[in-house]
Amino acid sequence: MGKALSILSSLVLVVAITKAQEKEKTASEVSITQDHSGGEVAVVPNDTTKDPGLKAGDIAPSWAIMAGPGKFEFLKNWTEEKGKRLRKPMSQPDRHVVVMSFFATWCKPCMKELPHLQNLYDKYEEQKIKFFLIDITEATRTVKGLENMPKAGPFLAKKGLTMPILYDSRGVAKERYGAKTLPRLYVIDKYRTIRLAKKGFSEGEDFEGEVSAVIDKLLAEK
Repeated sequence: MGKALSILSSLVLVVAITKAQEKEKTASEVSITQDHSGGEVAVVPNDTTKDPGLKAGDIAPSWAIMAGPGKFEFLKNWTEEKGKRLRKPMSQPDRHVVVMSFFATWCKPCMKELPHLQNLYDKYEEQKIKFFLIDITEATRTVKGLENMPKAGPFLAKKGLTMPILYDSRGVAKERYGAKTLPRLYVIDKYRTIRLAKKGFSEGEDFEGEVSAVIDKLLAEK
C-alpha cells in the first residue's frame, strides 16, 4: 500500500510540474517572436484581429476605455481632428499630444519597454501631453495558459510604475488598432493624427530618443 501511494504521489507531482511547464511555455516562449522591423514582439494568442496597418499620417481611431471602477477615459478629451471640438471644451479646452501603448502582463517585450515609457512620462509630466498604458490582460484571460496572469494595476505598482492605466477588458480598442502583437505604441498629435507607430521593442535602439524627438516636435506645433 505504501509503495502504491508513493508511486501515485510521484505521478501527481509529475503531472503538476508538466502542467506548470506547459502554462509557462504558453505564456512566454510560444508568444515571443520578432517583427520584420527587428523589434521583439509578443503575439496575442489565438487572435483573429485584422490589422488595419495604422501608420504615421492616419487618423487615430477614437476610443473610450475604462480607467477604473465607473470611470472612463476618452481619446477625444485630449485630441480631435481639425475643425472639430474636443469632447469637453468648456472644462478641458486645451489640445494635447497623446502617447499610448498596448500591453499585457504576460508580454515580456512590454516589460522591457515600460521603464522607458515611465522615464518619458516623468520627463514630460508638466507638458500638454497624456500618456496611457492600454492593458489587454483581461481581454486575453480566457486563452489557455493566460488564465492566471497578474492583474495590471497591482503588477505595475510593484514595479514602481505610475503611468495612467486604461483597461481594455473586452479588447475593443485592441481591435480598432489591430494590436495583434505587443507592445504596440502610437504617438498622436493634437489633431488626432498618428505621427509615430511602433511595433515591438528592440534593446539596441534609442527608444527614448526616437520618441522624445517626435514629442518635442509635436509640442512645439500649434
